[in-house]
Parts: sequence; C-alpha cells; structure tokens
Amino acid sequence: MLQTFRNAWKIEELRKKILFTLLIILLYRLGNAVPVPFVDTALLQQYFNANNLQSTVLGLYNVMSGGAFARATIFALSIQPYINASIIIQLLCIAIPALERLQKEGGEEGRKKIASITRYSTVAIGLIQGFAYYMMIRNYELISAEYVSNIWAAIVIILTFTSGSALIMWLGEQITEFGIGNGISIILFVSIVARFPTAVATQIRNVSAGNLSWWLLVLMYLGGLVLIVLIVLVNDAERRIPVQYSKRVVGRKMYGGQSTHLPMKVNMSGVLPIIFAQSIAMIPATICMFVPRWQDGWAMTNIFDTNTWPYAVIYFLLIIFFAYFYSTIQFNPIEVANNLKKNGGFIPGFRAGKPTSDFLQKVLNKITLFGAIYLGIIAVVPIIVSAVSSASELTGISLGGTSIIIVVGVALETVRALEAQMLMRNYKGFLT
Repeated sequence: MLQTFRNAWKIEELRKKILFTLLIILLYRLGNAVPVPFVDTALLQQYFNANNLQSTVLGLYNVMSGGAFARATIFALSIQPYINASIIIQLLCIAIPALERLQKEGGEEGRKKIASITRYSTVAIGLIQGFAYYMMIRNYELISAEYVSNIWAAIVIILTFTSGSALIMWLGEQITEFGIGNGISIILFVSIVARFPTAVATQIRNVSAGNLSWWLLVLMYLGGLVLIVLIVLVNDAERRIPVQYSKRVVGRKMYGGQSTHLPMKVNMSGVLPIIFAQSIAMIPATICMFVPRWQDGWAMTNIFDTNTWPYAVIYFLLIIFFAYFYSTIQFNPIEVANNLKKNGGFIPGFRAGKPTSDFLQKVLNKITLFGAIYLGIIAVVPIIVSAVSSASELTGISLGGTSIIIVVGVALETVRALEAQMLMRNYKGFLT
C-alpha cells in the first residue's frame, strides 16, 4: 500500500489529486471542531459521558461522525443523512417501477436524476435529524438558558445541522470528481480513524495507572490484526461460475465460442447489513435512555445493553436477515439467467432458463450464508470480549467490528483506485 502511494506521488496529475483530497479532508476536520451556536457544549459532553450513550443509536452516530455528534459541531450529523437517503432511494428503485426504469434504462441522464433525488432526500432527512437533535438538547436543557425558548435560535441550530450534512455531501462529491476514490467513503473513513489517537492515549493512561494489564492490551491489538486479515481475505473472495458462449455466424463472421466466468462476491452486500442491524438492535436501548425509570431497569441491564449475550444473539440474527435481504436486491438469478440466454451463454451442465436460475439461486444462498456468518462474527466478537471482561470500559476502544470493516474496505478501495489511475497513465501499447 505504501509503495502504491509512493509511486502515485511521482505522477504530477495524481499528486494534485492526492493533495486535493487531503485539502478536503482538512476542511472536514476543521468543520468538526466548529460548534453550533447557542448550544452549551460542556453540558452536552457531560450528558454523553454520564449516560453511557455508546450502547444507543446516539453512540453509533457519534462514532460515525468522529466524535462531532457529542460536541454538537456543524458537522455533527456527518454523512448519516446521505447514507440513509441512498439506502432509501435504492429500496424505492426496486419498489417503484418508474424509478427502476429510470435507473436501468435512463443511462447517464437517469443516473443524474437519481443522484439529484438522493441529494434532495439528504437535505430532507438532515432537517428531520437536525430537528430531533435540537429537541433532545432542548428537553435536557443543554442549550444556553437565555435561548431555550427562542424560536430564532431553534431555526439557526436546525439549519446549521442540516447545512452541515449537505456541505459534507458536497465535499464528498468533490473528492469523487477531482480527488482519489469515493468521497463519501473517505469521509466516513476519516471520521472513524480520527477517534483512534484518543483511544490509544486512553489505553496508555490506563496501563500507566495500573487499570489495564499490558498483556491484555497486546492481545486486543493482536485480535484486531487477525480481524483485519480476515476482512482483507473475504473482501475480495468470490465464487466464479464457468460460462460458455455458443458459436454463432453473423454474415461471414463467427461470434462466441469463448469461455468466461460469472463472479459472485462472497460479501455481496458489504457493510450495510451490519449498519442496519446495529441501528435496529439499538432502538430499544435508545428508547430506554429517554425514559428515566427504564434507564436502570432489568430489560436495559440484561437484554438491550450492548455488552449482554441476548443483545449479541439478536444482533447476529439481524445481520443474517439483512445479508439475505440485500443479496436478493443486488443479484437477481432470473434476470442473470435470461441475459445469458439472450447472449447465447450457458453454464456447463445446466440448461438455459429456469435450471440455470435455480442453480444460481442455490449458489447465492450458500455464499450469502457464508458472508452473513462472516459479518456476524466480525460484529459480535467485540461484544463477546466486552461480555466476558470489563476491558472495553478500560481501554476506550471506539473501533468496533463495523468500523474495522469500513476502514479496511475503504483503504483497499482507495488503493485500487490509485492503481487503476497509474495503470491508465503508465500503459504502453505493443508498438511503443
């Protein structure tokens, strides 16, 4: 990876792209440090620390925003509105025939319209989330006393949150167009990694104070390395199904006759099943946190807390469910079988049409199960470690299974983008 960046830096055009990407990242990090007006950030920080919100949806938002959510900065909502809008539009493209036709048959113009709809949806979701965040800090008296009932202060706070999420979306698009890699993914990557230095500093302080054994810290880092290796291996794993194209004569030319393969990725749905499963599994804990008499109740302590075994089981089952749900959305065996039939292709040993689609469905079910179990293991291992010991409270680790998958996946994706850019600029033809 370091060699790839070193080689890319030697190419002037790629060097400009890398510098532009770093500039956007710097602007994003500066925005994460600018607080929203009228909010008492000191009281807000105390509220987050005192109520153990890491086990709720608010804790998830805080991790994904690089800690900006707990400080109520202008980028507190981070890219969550854009991610939610993208997922909703993706699902609507399947449920609404007009959007499905626009996505599949509209070409470049159709993709631009879908992107425009996603942008407007991001702003709408940002308004809703900004209003919800304002109501939370208002109800818990985290706003400066003189502005609690001020309608203009409320408008400024909500619009600041919303405009911050829209600005992040724009920054991500600029990275995608003029920088390296996918801009939204890189911003999410930076948000998660930004919390790592603080976690390391906390771990060092705990080891120095004797609250944490050094060997336990080493074991935790070794476990993290094992997870990273596993993610790298499975991320590129795929099942290659052989495909043979029959020969056909058109005029005086013969077409077809070659052999190829149909790739089916093991982890077809990426990290989306974990994000959705985590959001849903944390809803009961979030509700309990807003109801005072339920905060220390039996259900919260023994079932809904993220360090309990029942939560881990529910979380694991939800991941498997959403993995199958997204695999059916992204890969349609009947459509693939029909396309093979139209182009004169077939899978050796299976007739074109329904037998081919049934075979593809069977393969899809098998690799989806493997990918879902893999995602479940990655996500549940930190919970199991927390359940059998109190190490998570002592080390201040903020990178869970979801975060590790996102960080490793974005890093691999960025390196591939750099390699593709270098290949385009260093390619030499046969006659040169």
